[in-house]
Amino acid sequence: MAFVEPITIKEAIDNVHKKNYLLPAIQREFVWGTDQIERLFDSLMRDYPISSFLFWEVERQNISNFQFYEFVREYHERDNTHNPKADISGENGITAILDGQQRLTSLYIGLKGTYAYKLPRKRWDNDSAFPKRKLCLNLLSRAEDADFVFDFKFLTKKEHQQSDDDHFWFIVGDILDLEKPADINKYLIKNGLLKLEEDKAEFANEALYKLWEVIHKNKSINFFLEKSESLDKVLNIFIRVNSGGTQLSYSDLLLSIATAQWKEKDAREEIIEFVDEINAIGDGFNINKDFVLKSCLVISGFRDIAFKVDNFNQENMLIIEKQWDDITKAIKSAIVLISSLGYHRETLTSNNALIPIAGYLYKIGSPDNFAESSKYQNDRQKIFKWLVMVLLKRTFSGQPDNVLRPIREAINASEDGFPLLGIVNKLKGGTKAISFDDDEIDNLLYYQYAQAYTYSALAFIYPSLDFRNKFHQDHIFPKKLFTRKRLEKRGIKAEDIEFYLKNYNYVANLQLLEGVPNQEKSGKDFDVWIKEKYPNQKDKKAYMERHYIPDIDLTLENFRQFIEEREKLLVAEFKKLLTHEIA
Repeated sequence: MAFVEPITIKEAIDNVHKKNYLLPAIQREFVWGTDQIERLFDSLMRDYPISSFLFWEVERQNISNFQFYEFVREYHERDNTHNPKADISGENGITAILDGQQRLTSLYIGLKGTYAYKLPRKRWDNDSAFPKRKLCLNLLSRAEDADFVFDFKFLTKKEHQQSDDDHFWFIVGDILDLEKPADINKYLIKNGLLKLEEDKAEFANEALYKLWEVIHKNKSINFFLEKSESLDKVLNIFIRVNSGGTQLSYSDLLLSIATAQWKEKDAREEIIEFVDEINAIGDGFNINKDFVLKSCLVISGFRDIAFKVDNFNQENMLIIEKQWDDITKAIKSAIVLISSLGYHRETLTSNNALIPIAGYLYKIGSPDNFAESSKYQNDRQKIFKWLVMVLLKRTFSGQPDNVLRPIREAINASEDGFPLLGIVNKLKGGTKAISFDDDEIDNLLYYQYAQAYTYSALAFIYPSLDFRNKFHQDHIFPKKLFTRKRLEKRGIKAEDIEFYLKNYNYVANLQLLEGVPNQEKSGKDFDVWIKEKYPNQKDKKAYMERHYIPDIDLTLENFRQFIEEREKLLVAEFKKLLTHEIA
């Protein structure tokens, strides 16, 4: 990036007018009001700096990859607030404005354009409610507002033609026609301004000459010129320098690019509506635009899936647009599936884990009944096991692209259902291997009630549950018993109380229960509840096996042994599921 020789406002406005200066799609639209434009011109007349600009020299070979827009010229609050698309069919490169759009647009409107805003107490559907206004400068007196020196105002034709002893309204844009200092005197003489009282004549002369200097002579457009061909670098520069108002996120900018390049659909509208839709599935999710855009890159099959602007070129965007309906159906189906497995915003610890599932569903045509049909039961079981494993292993932490690519390869190579074993083998030996050593398995026991990973650890040992029913994390020995005062009252030994308080909230004292049984259980002693709930020994045995309850004394007084024995059962089950039954 280099600081370039400054230019005059006249030169800058000419470049805007000739369409040498354009706006990239990442720019937001013009939002300044008339008061801001008036303040800008007053600042210029007082020799205040108006900050530097940032221009981007776009080579011809890169122009076609992105959409560019013209500046707003005739602003109309109702009918013309959007920047028109630019015709970039010429042979030369262009200069795109990365920082300074609001100021340059304001300068253009003040000098060559108009500004139409709605009159008060007028209806929006009344065309006469939006008269065109031009920026004018009063040549006879200072501004009444103490914050201003020069009296700039946007006036209608009728308003600026009305003069009195204290007002002579000069149309600011007419200064462009006064090319030489001598032209100023001619104008003053022609309009009788030098025949006025000495102080008014002097003010008119000084104000008009100062305006000419500001527009024609002063090189007040200071700018940096970025010549990099790395669009990703340019985008990051744009993010840094555009700090006014609500700062744009990277995905907002990528979305702007996508919006500009889709032909049939409005990308912004489609993506935002889709995000809202999928976040409302089941108990709710926390999916964002980043996830959708990343999913598009992966599912569309692009070799480079990095989340950077270079990958959102026109060619790729058109491919995504063509596949949009199928991609979104696959993503939605994936979320419906994991919702049926009991996951939601609090328990899905990595949204990126959804992408391979969506990719697989996309490959098989996203069957409408995938989450329910017995036909896909084996697939669902493999997906569930894979999902739990990668969440517990935190496979997608760090750089997810290094994981998404090989997983995609395994899915594409699969000819027989979801390739759980294929993915495991693909990642084997690397830092993202989906394998658990003894220490990692032991650590699964130390997730606590309501923590994000606890659901995955518990759900893994209940592969036969129908998670479409609402299951609660339940304290086997009720939580309310575990206060020092209550334990002392129950006669628990002092040396055991610390153990009780430390361990009651861990996985070894947790189970998944449907809502109704959990409510029935409430705060009852576990040994009392199990006798009431399962008077039949066969049913009791089935419950205990299903929930890995050791066949020992189940009174509170025996809680230490219960924890120790259930930990053994859980570790054995985790080892079985995580090491021996991958296929």
